[in-house]
Parts: sequence; C-alpha cells; structure tokens
Amino acid sequence: MIQVENFRKQYDRVVAADDITFSLPKGTVGALVGPNGAGKTTTMRALCGIIKPTAGKLIVAGFDVLREPLQVKHRIAYVPDDPPLFETLTIWEHFKFIAAAYRVANFEAQADKLLEQFDLLSKRNALAGELSRGMRQKVAIACAYLHCPEVLLFDEPLTGLDPAAIRSLKNSLSSRAAEGATVMVSSHLLALVEDICQHLIILRQGKCLFSGSLVEARESYAAGGSLEDVFFRATEQAP
Repeated sequence: MIQVENFRKQYDRVVAADDITFSLPKGTVGALVGPNGAGKTTTMRALCGIIKPTAGKLIVAGFDVLREPLQVKHRIAYVPDDPPLFETLTIWEHFKFIAAAYRVANFEAQADKLLEQFDLLSKRNALAGELSRGMRQKVAIACAYLHCPEVLLFDEPLTGLDPAAIRSLKNSLSSRAAEGATVMVSSHLLALVEDICQHLIILRQGKCLFSGSLVEARESYAAGGSLEDVFFRATEQAP
C-alpha cells in the first residue's frame, strides 16, 4: 500500500532523505522512528505530495505521488504534529468542510460517532480557536477518519492527548488497520510503537537502517530485548 523506492530529498546542500527504500503492506500499522532530524517528517510530507522528492519513486495505494497526486490525496489522510485548523470554524463546520472536500455524502452520522469516540460532543459548536492543544489534535484525527481513507499518516499523534484520548486513538488505529487501512505513525514514544505496530522502519540522518517486522528487528538487534534496546543498538551501530 505504501512503497518508497530510493527516495532522496535535498535542500541546497542539506540532504534530508538519502536513498530511503521501504514498503508497508495493506492492513498494517507501521512505525517510522528515528532521532530528531532522521527524515521522518520529510518522508511523510513527500508521501502526501506536500513536498517533491529530489529523486526516487513514491507509490501510495497503487498511485504514483508525482504523476497522480489527486488520486493519492483522495485516498489518504495526514495529521501533522501540529495540525492547522481553521480558527473561526466550529468543530462541526470542520466536518462539513472535509465532507465537501472529499465528497462524503450523508456524513452526519459518521461525524456524530467520531465526536462521541473522541469525547468532543460537548464541544461540537466550539470554535477551533477556543480549543486546547489536545482537543485540536482530537479534531484533526476525527476529521482524518471522516472520509475513511485507505492510508493514514500520523506525525507524533499523541502530542497533547490525555490518557483517555491516547487509549481511544490506539484502539482506533488498530481497528482501522483490521478493516483494511494502512497506518503509518511517526513517534518518539516507543511504547506506542510496541503496543500497536507490526512493522518498524528505523531512520537515521536521512538513511533507512531497518525495515521489517518487530520480530525481525529484535532478531537483528536485540534478541529478547525491548524495542528501546532495538532502537538504540540500531542507531548507535549506524555510521
């Protein structure tokens, strides 16, 4: 469902992504992990078509991101680490906007379920500008779910969420994958990765150090160890 082949992104003399290759199958929750500056956000933004690769091929849901950007955008949802909302629109008006943009007919019932799932019913008519950081994050996640995308990309999705919202998000990500969606999560919180992810992609300084199952990662780097052990041994061994 996601294929990244020899992806390179260079800004002047700075190489943010250097020949990254990995794939993520349908119905999988995958984790994109690495130290700050590893290229995680760059890779996600390229998969969404927000930035253009310097070289390489990016395929999402069977479509080339460069050649068929509208087909890709129709099938994905991307929630950045600080999701921008329309400050003067209410939560419900955000749903209406997303429904119109993605041509979701009769969206109201689904929107009501999402409001309940993320404990936003009481804030239905609140302006985005009046919301806390955590509530803004929940609105962005709920809007991402509204058009039932085939691919979901989350960059540090737990930022600002309380424990109840974290549990709801984790359950929803697993449920979406079980229904056939492909989910990629970028996070520094290895406990989240260990709880819900089946596939691990480790980046460091723009290079892909590992791509495979969590079982394979442990076999390669830390037999019997924790995911934290895997992460540090992989990144510390890298040149």
